[in-house]
Amino acid sequence: MTTEWPPLYDPAYMPSPRDVYWNAELETMDPDEREQTVVLPKLRAQMAYAYKKSSFYKRIWNEAGIEPEDIRSLEDFESVPIITKSDIRRDQMENPPFGSNVCVSADEMARVQGTSGTTGKPTAFGISKGDMQRIAEAHARAMWGFGIREDDTVFIASFFSLYWGSWGALMGTERLGATAFPFGAGVPGQSDRAIEWMEEIKPTVFYGTPSYSLYLAEKAKAKGLDPAKDFNFRLLFFSGEPGAGIPSTRKRIEETYGGICIDSGSTGEMSPWMTNCECSHRQGMHLWQDIVYAELVNPDTDKRVPYGQEGITVYTHLERTSQPMIRYLAGDVSLWVNDPCPCGRTYPRLPKGIYGRADDMFVVRGENVTPTAIEDVIRGIYGLGDEFRVVITREKTMDELIVQAEWKEDVNTEEISALKSRLERELKARGLRTVVQMLEPNSLERTEFKAKRVIDQRGLYEEIIGKE
Repeated sequence: MTTEWPPLYDPAYMPSPRDVYWNAELETMDPDEREQTVVLPKLRAQMAYAYKKSSFYKRIWNEAGIEPEDIRSLEDFESVPIITKSDIRRDQMENPPFGSNVCVSADEMARVQGTSGTTGKPTAFGISKGDMQRIAEAHARAMWGFGIREDDTVFIASFFSLYWGSWGALMGTERLGATAFPFGAGVPGQSDRAIEWMEEIKPTVFYGTPSYSLYLAEKAKAKGLDPAKDFNFRLLFFSGEPGAGIPSTRKRIEETYGGICIDSGSTGEMSPWMTNCECSHRQGMHLWQDIVYAELVNPDTDKRVPYGQEGITVYTHLERTSQPMIRYLAGDVSLWVNDPCPCGRTYPRLPKGIYGRADDMFVVRGENVTPTAIEDVIRGIYGLGDEFRVVITREKTMDELIVQAEWKEDVNTEEISALKSRLERELKARGLRTVVQMLEPNSLERTEFKAKRVIDQRGLYEEIIGKE
């Protein structure tokens, strides 16, 4: 186990294909020992480096009256100010293009990446050569943990752009010695080509978003193909959306493709984003705390919540020299536990995955609602299609929630009313008073990236009720 900071990894190292762990010592260490002997020393070294190299952090911490040497425990660390996406965007606007948190010289840069920009203006990141190697190492460890080996072929079906997701999957694949098939997405006609190549080459592993995997399956079935028989996926791993951690969506993907579904991912800012990742036992995403230190915090206090409780995600790089994120508020909603996993890893886990974002949650008639709760209901009803939309309206003084769902092509006219009634009934059982609008197959737009399923559209409630 390396003790220097930033850590150096042997690029020639490779476990035996029979090994369960990439690094058994770290992955099975007593959690308290790992926090004291690995996580805390890395965290203090990361803070000392950032204070010296980053005027961004030096200013924020000085204003808070904090210096790195003040942080002698993980409890002390909770006093460090949280930073947000808005802080980063503002800093990059004032100090273009990368902000005042660059930390490395231009000749140390290996790549420019960025966020997808799905929630606002994209943020740019210059990644150092050393960080690229460490990110590849981290992704290889996580991918090894859910079962990818050197004899696998990984079909990467997502955009190759500033978006980190595809590149992280590619870097991990190459580091662990598997065959990469970086197919990509987004070009007109590419989904049809993807289906042809998947049938021809028969890769063993799929990477993309859950929405896009179901869209590809839908198109394949329209061509007379059975994804479970005509493709060859034994593993499908996902990021970019909560879907792979939602029980009914997971079940639908596994039944469609005949392979097991793996949930992974944090945010592009926190690359290596795969440090939130399920193992082969799929008991929730492990938090690989010795690479990226994760906290679930109370949004009112910024303090960690106890295991067994729900909070929002805050992340800290432990191995980054270029633009490190320290107590970065990702804002995903989850619940964490530290009970044993059958795989033997001793990291905390998110047993329900990430099931929402704090800024995606909405309140309807006093009830907190996440889109994933609605997705779980829809994907669990046979006869409903894979796409849906949630439309929030306000009529007079009351909020209204409209759920738009498609029926499948093989559903006959007499069954549509029963499907509508069942969906209304099961949503009501979850505490959701909704208006359900049934739509013909393929009425809703499909996506090759992250699906946008929550829409604020005024006046639609009255239109739908008036037709019934």
